[in-house]
Amino acid sequence: MAPTADTLRIAGAQLSPIWLHRDGTVHKVVDTIADAASQQVELLAFPEAFVPGYPFWIEHTDGARFDSALQKSLHAHYLDQAVQIEAGHLDPVVQASARTGITIVLGIIERPADRGGHSVYASCVTITPTHGIVTVHRKLMPTYEERLSWAPGDGHGLRTTPVKAFTLGALNCWENWLPLARAALYAQGEDLHVAIWPGSVRNTEAITRFVARESRSYVMSVCGVLRRDQLGDHIPHVHTLRESLPEIISEGGTAIAAPDATWLVAPTPHVEQLFVADIHHARVREERQNFDVAGHYGRPDVLQLHVNRERQATVRFTDGG
Repeated sequence: MAPTADTLRIAGAQLSPIWLHRDGTVHKVVDTIADAASQQVELLAFPEAFVPGYPFWIEHTDGARFDSALQKSLHAHYLDQAVQIEAGHLDPVVQASARTGITIVLGIIERPADRGGHSVYASCVTITPTHGIVTVHRKLMPTYEERLSWAPGDGHGLRTTPVKAFTLGALNCWENWLPLARAALYAQGEDLHVAIWPGSVRNTEAITRFVARESRSYVMSVCGVLRRDQLGDHIPHVHTLRESLPEIISEGGTAIAAPDATWLVAPTPHVEQLFVADIHHARVREERQNFDVAGHYGRPDVLQLHVNRERQATVRFTDGG
């Protein structure tokens, strides 16, 4: 189908990272963008924490043990392989976006200089062909054992991005269950929602359709896959991890739902592939006829949400002249 102003070809990249290897995974991202371009994709999304990978070891290696030499070693490697945007680690992805004309949503582990450079955040980065990195959304609250690795983010990245006729918003994993985070995006006109996940059908089969129905938007959930036999020798304590982690570490579950909550792509596990769909903005407008949560069905005189989008910092310096 030839693209039109009202249509958008989207794709979810259900892939495995080169786990805990930043540069190798960035290279895989760039190759995937080229593959998507050959299929005329205009918006491409990758899983949560894809670069350099999700900290699966915590659950399976007694991650809460205080002062563990194993946990310290793995955490130090994780920080070393995390993404520092200021250092240009995502420049190849930005260049690939510009070269192909594809908007990218990418899950990273971010080690930002503005928080001292030694803590990491699960960040969802939006990259456009014309403006490069436009949004870095740090996950508001890490989930359960993730808190042993990731720091809580802030509201700075609760922003939307225009992509042709659509308004794109994105959230990380379980923060998609936060009604107020969703409401912050809905209020900005979001009608294409991307939810990024480490990978599990049980996480995507209910919420993808729920958010589509609640928002009358297209919703794409993007998951990763990872098997134990894909763990590389570059990883510290890899022999321990091969003994501790399950054979299927992450199963996938990428899915795409229409604004009426019907499946365009039902949750699909275990395969590495691009899941491609053509979406039509007219379908959003049709479904908003009877329900628009931030518009004609809202009651701002009764219910309002205040959102703090200031980037948080532990220190603010004032220097004299």
